[in-house]
Amino acid sequence: MAPDTLELEGKTYIRADELPIPEWPCVLGDRPQPTLTIKDNDLFLVTDTLGNISGCLGDDMNSSMGLFCADTRFLSRLELQINERPPVLLSSTADKGFALSVLCTNPSMDGGVRLEGGDKLEPEGQIDGGAMFDFAPLRADTIGIAREIVLNGALFEELTVSNYSTNSISFQLSLSFDADFVDLFVVRGYARKHKGQLLRAVPKGETAEKENFELKLAYQGLDGSLMESHIEFVHLQPDSLTGYTAVWQLELDSHETQKLGYRLQMRIKNRPASSVPAPVTLVQARAAELSEQQDWRNHVTRIRSDKNTFNRVIERAEQDVYLLRQSFGKGKVLSAGVPWFSTLFGRDSIIAASQTLMLDPTIARETLTILADYQGKNEDDWRDEQPGKILHELRMGEMARCQEIPHTPYYGTVDATPLWLMLYAEYFAWTADRETLELLWPNALAAMDWIDRSCQETGYLSYQRQSKRGLANQGWKDSGDCIVNRQGQLAMGAIALSEVQAYVYSAKLRLAEIARMKKRLDLSDRWQDEARDLKNRFNRDFWMAEEGFCALALDGDGNQVDSITSNPGHCLNLGILLPEKAYSVAERLQAPDMFNGWGIRTLSSLSPAYNPMGYHVGSVWPHDNALIAMGVRSLGLIDQALELAKALFDMTIQQPYQRPPELFCGYDRTEDNAPVKYPVACSPQAWATGSIFQLLQMMVNLVPDAPNNCLRIIDPALPESINRLALHNLRVGATLLDLEFERSGSTTACRVAKKRGNLRVVIEA
Repeated sequence: MAPDTLELEGKTYIRADELPIPEWPCVLGDRPQPTLTIKDNDLFLVTDTLGNISGCLGDDMNSSMGLFCADTRFLSRLELQINERPPVLLSSTADKGFALSVLCTNPSMDGGVRLEGGDKLEPEGQIDGGAMFDFAPLRADTIGIAREIVLNGALFEELTVSNYSTNSISFQLSLSFDADFVDLFVVRGYARKHKGQLLRAVPKGETAEKENFELKLAYQGLDGSLMESHIEFVHLQPDSLTGYTAVWQLELDSHETQKLGYRLQMRIKNRPASSVPAPVTLVQARAAELSEQQDWRNHVTRIRSDKNTFNRVIERAEQDVYLLRQSFGKGKVLSAGVPWFSTLFGRDSIIAASQTLMLDPTIARETLTILADYQGKNEDDWRDEQPGKILHELRMGEMARCQEIPHTPYYGTVDATPLWLMLYAEYFAWTADRETLELLWPNALAAMDWIDRSCQETGYLSYQRQSKRGLANQGWKDSGDCIVNRQGQLAMGAIALSEVQAYVYSAKLRLAEIARMKKRLDLSDRWQDEARDLKNRFNRDFWMAEEGFCALALDGDGNQVDSITSNPGHCLNLGILLPEKAYSVAERLQAPDMFNGWGIRTLSSLSPAYNPMGYHVGSVWPHDNALIAMGVRSLGLIDQALELAKALFDMTIQQPYQRPPELFCGYDRTEDNAPVKYPVACSPQAWATGSIFQLLQMMVNLVPDAPNNCLRIIDPALPESINRLALHNLRVGATLLDLEFERSGSTTACRVAKKRGNLRVVIEA
């Protein structure tokens, strides 16, 4: 009986289980491999260091590997083989961010060197009209293979294959593909009871697939959406297709080179999955990426020092900010991180935009605008949505479309709304952009109304999950085990985090200034009074006198969650703590149970809940530390702030590509150890990358006041490892500045090297 066919988007398919295809054996190991990651806008690829995605790896082995777009894995296997054996890696790099390059060669193999005449060797063959030849074993390191993979709206790969022997050689090269089209949440470990159907494309004729040299991998989701990966081969066409494996039978003369390749395009409902238009060739894709990146670099601040090691960290951070920019509608924001959080976030995108104001203030403008477009409008417990609330996370995969997860978007975050208000005020201070200020003023009022309604019952902004598929904890430490008391017990009920109250305090003070400027004295006076009252209550209710420290939170009964954590460090720069209490917190954070030599831990090592490998219960987060460094600096503790910055830069220098990870383990720094990697940390990651610029801002201490046409530079301080630092093309309001900082002993001087505009620059030392 002929299998049933499906007509979808004008194409004919058969269910995959009704049309089995030949399977090409995988040959790579079944253990986890080091990975390479590249990204272009809404598209990212994770491979092993050969550029492969093995078909051998089980569900728990390198599950993050694949080609992803719109929260869907469009490629789950990409495996290069030589004579059905894996290549031998020589070198590989993903240094460009949007492209990876691999050099590999062959292992020693039987039969491959073609000899004409001479001694007879087995096996014997005959080609070229009857001429006799023999095959000798192919020595290792005879074949050179250069792989280049580029992302630009599609995946492009070119392989340059060279024969470095003195004889002609014959061998087989194969590329195996597959696509499981799973939702990213499944890759992360979420279980699904049901899933859609893998499909096989029905060829127009018996040999149509082979003649067209195109592979079509397809899947129909439970929502009916058709998802496809189209693979078109270029340069040298395959000699055969075995299932989803393309096979080339190559014969190369001595020092002859052949080139082959393909383009993979992703489609959802017969439309491109990526928002980036895909060019035709890899050369065009590479040129488009380099051109766009250079254009962006020409418009942002260029920051360089007199130390090459330091500059490599800055250059990598600049490149990663560019790579993490992702389109949502007509604007771009910084997606939170690759691979797990390559999407629009509230908290993460806002903090990263704030960190990078000195680099590129347009990121902040577009972040504010896009998040305002998604601002909560309804009461919806499934999505933890309320009017005026800023979203937590937006997802576009099959599980979101089928309402299996509430991320359409999901609003389960307590801090994104006050952080949005803080960024709104910060952006205006840097730019004096009245148009954006006025455009988003209704959103600011709605956000403040949400805060006020949420604070009515207890006087503090707290969270408690409403959605059955939502997050139990909704601050920046949002894992399930992190809000613990001194005994290591989980806090219960509605949780009021310490740093969130500081965000509310800061938002009210900053919005009061804007309201006064807008002649809304009623709002200005009210918000100032509310901020003053919040500060008084906070210092009474959160302060732990015996510890000389601030509580992590208040639980649902109003009791202090009394563990020693990094959270109160976020309060230092925002003014909510009384001065003597702020100094006490700053000192306590640098005690050995908190500061491990590379950074400040999320939780004291003396806590029963401490785990140096725990996501939020003992690990170290760069962004957390950068915020603390800003707070320590604001108290005038410059040496302590620089010490913390030095520890973070020391850590970053030891990372692959000098890129700070999302987090790392909390083990103590010793003379002979390196920072311990957290196994599944995102890299690149937005607020880890942004921490580099926040630490630079901490050093030079810029205080912009663009609405009053002024920039104050207060007591700049370079660390001992840097003698000079230059900021070129710094934008404050309508003025472009070049600033040069030079350290002499313990003093750092600042000079305005160039100014294009009438900004008043005041240097206070």
